[in-house]
Amino acid sequence: MTEETQTPARRNFYGRAHGKTLRASQKTYLAEDLNVLRLKGITAAENPAREKIDLETLFPGTGPFWLEVGFGGGEHLVHMAAKYPGIRIIGCEPFVNGVAMLLGKIRAAGVTNLTIHPADVRDLFDVLPDNVFDKVFLNYPDPWPKARHHRRRFVTPDYLNELARVTKPGAEFRVATDIPDYVRQTLEEVPPAGFTLEKQAGLNEAWDDWISTRYEQKALREGRDPHYLTFRRHG
Repeated sequence: MTEETQTPARRNFYGRAHGKTLRASQKTYLAEDLNVLRLKGITAAENPAREKIDLETLFPGTGPFWLEVGFGGGEHLVHMAAKYPGIRIIGCEPFVNGVAMLLGKIRAAGVTNLTIHPADVRDLFDVLPDNVFDKVFLNYPDPWPKARHHRRRFVTPDYLNELARVTKPGAEFRVATDIPDYVRQTLEEVPPAGFTLEKQAGLNEAWDDWISTRYEQKALREGRDPHYLTFRRHG
């Protein structure tokens, strides 16, 4: 694992960091684009004291900050960056193949209001000040289907308490999943962390600006129905 994708030694990381052999073009994207586009000062190597970062300096601009946790192949992340050029969006994803796919999409779309943390989102949470994000997306997260692994899901206090800290009062938190038990746990765990459920929708009732990802299309092919949940951070 490269320095850019390391996680702090004190923390376990579950899930794949590498998949199929990268294509030559994807290796080029990683070599030429990743260091330019990644958010600096997040890794334990670059920020061993875990000092709070200044996003306004590291990611300059004038728009609000959004976050996508686990961007997969990057379809949704690039779509949002292109649709809303006035915002600044950060994508976190530890899976190198997904990062490489995203970098190719960024080149094709030419978006410039996007930055990446190619590792565990908790590393980013560690160094963020309070009340940063206006909107957060969690699209088709790893379901960790075995009961003994449910504690690894994002919708657990380890993640959610920090998510609540770094989101502004009134911030929107969107969750898309095709796993009914993930919906159950989301509905149980997210409200106590400081969020109010605004809407729970099903197939054909996604958000107006939603783009169906490869994970959603796979779910539909395999007969699983998408669920779309919208929460609001209360003050």
